[in-house]
Amino acid sequence: MIGLFDPGLGGLSVARAVRALLPRHDLLYLADTAYCPYGPLAPELVRARALACATWLVKQGAGVVVVACNTATSAAIEILRARLSAPIVGMEPGLKPAVAATRTGRVAVLATSGTLGGERFQRLRERFAHGAEVVTVACPEMVQLVEDGELDGPRARAVVAACVEPLGARGVDTLVLGCTHFPPLRPLIAAAAPRATIIDTGPAVAAQTARVASAAGIGPGDGTMRCATTGDPALVAPALARVWGAPLPLEGIRDL
Repeated sequence: MIGLFDPGLGGLSVARAVRALLPRHDLLYLADTAYCPYGPLAPELVRARALACATWLVKQGAGVVVVACNTATSAAIEILRARLSAPIVGMEPGLKPAVAATRTGRVAVLATSGTLGGERFQRLRERFAHGAEVVTVACPEMVQLVEDGELDGPRARAVVAACVEPLGARGVDTLVLGCTHFPPLRPLIAAAAPRATIIDTGPAVAAQTARVASAAGIGPGDGTMRCATTGDPALVAPALARVWGAPLPLEGIRDL
């Protein structure tokens, strides 16, 4: 089994990419909805939540754990790798391919405040910016759209436009989706920035997950997809179905 966790439903974009590469592997997805979003939380609390979620996935039988959240990766990837026996796959904003793609020398990273303020992102910026101007944009309203399952409509279009449209006037021609909540909003992002190149690291994370799973001896199963939440399943299930595109089995996890 491959386990994935995110504070909410954003990590489903990574799960979708993993499923595309590994259609017969069993997946277990945990949404830590009771603590969503992670972005505004203190790094110490994010580390504690990430450790709790990853530990639960391993206890459920996950042979590989994917931290399907940039904020949790930034805050907790080292402690997860130190504390857990299962291989851990993390993720970070795709700044390197964005800098390679830009023609104007200006790229924007759309993410949460937790990701953008973390030391890991600062190191990424120092390593790969190479003289490009990197504009950072915290977009908590876009995270909430996905948690609500609101992927289209007047309000969703207005929220995305408010975050994205001003970047064009600044000469930004490449957008990095630095939060797993943002790929489900990609059609709206593209509409708000029709000339921009959009970078999503989900497929690269899925490819790494496939390599790690193979090295760990985790082979195909029945192709099942199990979901759990630390929130109220009755409230989470409708939005989960809209984000995934179909209903999924969902259980509630207490005392995690």
